[in-house]
Amino acid sequence: MRARALALSILSSAAVITVGWQLGSQGQAGTSVDSAATAPAAPTTTAPEASAPATTGPATSAPATTAPQTSAPAATGPSGTFTGTSAATRFGDVQVQITVENGSITDVVALHLTDRDPRSVSISNRAAPVLREQVLAAQSANVQGVSGATYTSDGYLSSLQSALDQAGL
Repeated sequence: MRARALALSILSSAAVITVGWQLGSQGQAGTSVDSAATAPAAPTTTAPEASAPATTGPATSAPATTAPQTSAPAATGPSGTFTGTSAATRFGDVQVQITVENGSITDVVALHLTDRDPRSVSISNRAAPVLREQVLAAQSANVQGVSGATYTSDGYLSSLQSALDQAGL
């Protein structure tokens, strides 16, 4: 029973951290996760209070102070889609493509994964989503590979680094 509670505790903590990170990367780049997670909470709590005294002056000034927080541009950086070079592995080629918005990696797509035999296809299909999540969380190619998918991981990260270099990240 304690093991289950511990596992659920760890999973819920990871979910909170992931959501906070995603909110931070969508809102203001360079802002810590704590302040990015708190920023959406302030408009939520002030909006109902501001809507109650709708006839008074402070209600109209509250949205003016929250608007710059959400519309203020974050640090500018490269944006676009960048395709990494194809990385040859023992079990086939691997190639990835990244989507970057204002210097942040927003998506990673495996264009080609190892396909020399059915087992390498199965391993690649299992490893690709894990590698994608690691890259999106780390915002770099400096991630651990997937255990049991060494060749796929190495090719994926090599192609990813090529795409990051093209993006100037």
